[in-house]
Amino acid sequence: MVLLTRWMTPALLLTASMLAASCSTVEVAPAPAFDAGARWGLLPFINNTETPQAGLREESIVVSLLRTSSPVDLEHYPHELNDETLFEPADRKGRQAALDWASSKGVRYAVTGSVDEWRYKVGVDGEPAVGITVEVVDIRDGKVIWTAVGSGTGWSREALTGVAQKLTRKLIVPIANAKL
Repeated sequence: MVLLTRWMTPALLLTASMLAASCSTVEVAPAPAFDAGARWGLLPFINNTETPQAGLREESIVVSLLRTSSPVDLEHYPHELNDETLFEPADRKGRQAALDWASSKGVRYAVTGSVDEWRYKVGVDGEPAVGITVEVVDIRDGKVIWTAVGSGTGWSREALTGVAQKLTRKLIVPIANAKL
């Protein structure tokens, strides 16, 4: 019995530390009742990180996941509405221009959000870390009617976009499962 306890304690600690190393924190609001047949659009994601074009990267993940897991067909905003470049993040002032574009196209709901962390942590392992917010805006009044936020880390050899994709999938479940 003592021998069994001697090796179980380190094994349990190792298992617990492995589970904690690849974890995420997620807060997701329940989806409201969306109008069936309403048009959906994509608005720019704000990049609040030091990583160039992190917002654009997250947009492509959101669009792909929604198109593969739900009936939502997002109309993509014109690229000139997002002025994020390799050296300059997107300007928050573009949000109103994007809302105006969506309204002119007859879009009822728009998916948008922000990227708050998109990096590999400094250290021996260099784990990927992401922080993302996803929102649905009702274009009629510009109000956020649904939101989800999460952060996650991965293993040292895991791709940053892989961690972002897993986290984004957890965040958009209510939209993907909504009856549209």
